[in-house]
Amino acid sequence: MRIALLQIASPDDESVAERIARVGHAVLSETGLRAADLLVLPEMWTAGYFSFEQYATRAEPFEGPTLGAARTWAVTLQTFVHLGSFVEVDTEGRLHNTSVVVGPDGGVVTRYRKVHLFGYGSRESELLTPGDGLGLGPVVGPATGITTCYDLRFPELYRSLVDEGAEQVVVCAAWPAARVEHWRLFTSVRAVEQQVSLIACNAVGEQQGVALAGHSRVVAPTGEVLVEAGADEGFTYADLDPSLPRRLRAEFPALADRRWPACRPAHDPMNTPTKEYA
Repeated sequence: MRIALLQIASPDDESVAERIARVGHAVLSETGLRAADLLVLPEMWTAGYFSFEQYATRAEPFEGPTLGAARTWAVTLQTFVHLGSFVEVDTEGRLHNTSVVVGPDGGVVTRYRKVHLFGYGSRESELLTPGDGLGLGPVVGPATGITTCYDLRFPELYRSLVDEGAEQVVVCAAWPAARVEHWRLFTSVRAVEQQVSLIACNAVGEQQGVALAGHSRVVAPTGEVLVEAGADEGFTYADLDPSLPRRLRAEFPALADRRWPACRPAHDPMNTPTKEYA
């Protein structure tokens, strides 16, 4: 399975239409994509994640220009396209951070509205409405979970995807350069603890004075980093064995050994700490 990660900058002085046209030209002229099985883009690359004042004016209905462009690319290239995410306005006027995977036939494989909205140095949690469901669908065969940026800090979301059958997870992000080591840490940890292949695509450049980290990466369930990009725009490729998670789980059955549901509740007398440690 050949993965293509496209790091994109979203400069403040570029319109959404200009950006979609620029990225579309790059996608359709990239010869390496003809052999790719999955193309992944970053979070909020059309609107610009940190352009909070523009969320309302740059919001799109689900069937908007971002999804339309992704459908064209998927059909033309005959590949799966994870369009990153965009600001979706629903029928009730609420805004969401929405990701979509499109198949080679142009159809929607799965959609996901970001559940964990960021608040630290961000207005995302103030302006957007969180999703309330999982994103999961078949991508080149394996069941594939969809998460977004800040979700990386919540392992229970990833375990829920695994419990529903996910063997690989795609993460789109607009992760700041100031916390790039957290990005590396969480993408590796989620892959190892959940025994999934972790495919993570991050934004680059500067938005509203915030530098984005880039360093998109693909991490095998063994913890091996198969590829890691730098901090510039462009394509990065990785070859991934889609059967590895299933084989690793059979060989090293950490998921099957889980006993958490069987543990005693906190109020059980056997779990009451002694005065010495209370």
